[in-house]
Amino acid sequence: MSQSTKIRVLIVDDHALVAEGLANIINYDPEMTVVAQAEDGQQAIERYREHQPDITLMDLRMPGMGGVETITAICAEFKSARIIVLTTYDGDEDIYRGLQAGAQGYLLKDAKPSELLNAIRLVHSGQQYVSLAVASKLVGRMNNPVLSERELEVLRLIARGLSNQDIGTALSIGESTVKSHVTHILNKLGVSDRTQAVIVGVKRGLVSL
Repeated sequence: MSQSTKIRVLIVDDHALVAEGLANIINYDPEMTVVAQAEDGQQAIERYREHQPDITLMDLRMPGMGGVETITAICAEFKSARIIVLTTYDGDEDIYRGLQAGAQGYLLKDAKPSELLNAIRLVHSGQQYVSLAVASKLVGRMNNPVLSERELEVLRLIARGLSNQDIGTALSIGESTVKSHVTHILNKLGVSDRTQAVIVGVKRGLVSL
């Protein structure tokens, strides 16, 4: 197969060993070729503009501009961009935000090489690809009560160890309002205390420690 007819892939990952491993898997397939690699979001945008690949494999957590922000930026500039999130993070909020930003696929890094190559082919053909494990978590996300932006802010400050008074000061709201937000957060997450709220928040990808 000639180079011009191969599926051209851009790999975005800040871990060199991971990126090289992915490149070896992809380049071994006679129907695909890696045209460029990027280590962070800003570099990914530059590489995309330069090569305009058929498929982009995007990590979510990178220094500087994260994966979701990078996907949003690329899709805003290139309406036909086809992006697959490839990450170790399977929190339902991570999945939701990645797909909402414009990704057509979501795959975990422990996937088999055959699944990765199949996902690339499917997304390249115009379809979407979400693994079964990821899909089940996404369904769970859709069925769970959604935290408001303010509630997310409060939860993230709780995760940093701030008291209600400190949270109120940080957000310029009254302590009684903070207490109300905390009550709503506990109810929506189905937990009984702040520690459990943080644990569930981390598992779901709502907060990071």
